Amino acid sequence: MNSFAASARPLQLDHLVVVAATLEAGARHVTEALGIEPVSGGQHAAMGTHNRLLNLWGGQYLEIIAIDPQAPAPARARWFGLDQPAMQARLAAGPFLAHWVARVARPKNLARWQTQYPQRIAPVLPMARGDLTWQITVPDDGALPGEGLLPTLIQWDTPAHPSSRLPEPQAALRALSGSHPDPANLQAELDWLGVEHLITLDATPAAAGLIAEFETPSGSRLLK
Repeated sequence: MNSFAASARPLQLDHLVVVAATLEAGARHVTEALGIEPVSGGQHAAMGTHNRLLNLWGGQYLEIIAIDPQAPAPARARWFGLDQPAMQARLAAGPFLAHWVARVARPKNLARWQTQYPQRIAPVLPMARGDLTWQITVPDDGALPGEGLLPTLIQWDTPAHPSSRLPEPQAALRALSGSHPDPANLQAELDWLGVEHLITLDATPAAAGLIAEFETPSGSRLLK
């Protein structure tokens, strides 16, 4: 079983991403799965999205993200595949755990690392939500890396991690696993990034997917 409490490695699990057609639907999905209600987050003006958040033990959190109907559409593709027809069709069936984000610890510089390996690491964009600022990898087409199984990379500019601003955590991530029809290439990329300790991949004849196991006040719970 993977442990997410702490890691001396350069990359650590930062947060999980649940995508939803609306924040209300996403919040219901998480609350029904974990028995814990997420709290309000904020808006991402550059992407036309907004979020709700759930704090987790170990300096991690769970993000619920959706297109903000009150915000103008960005000039570029939104992150996490939210503009893609296939994603929108899937969201019509309900929210789901779609992705995960790995934190690049300093002194490694994410932007410099990307320029060294532009074929393996997506472009790095500066982002902000309120007074929080960060650098994050976003493909030009907004697609999820590895159908959601390879991580987006993030580096926080803000000294304090956003999880420190959230209510006291009530859940701990115990394990993150993914399934894919052909996981070998994805596993090689996870190894190259140095994040193979954060997720377990299995082969499946079905579509790619993620499952997270949590320890909660009501026992072990799964989020898909």
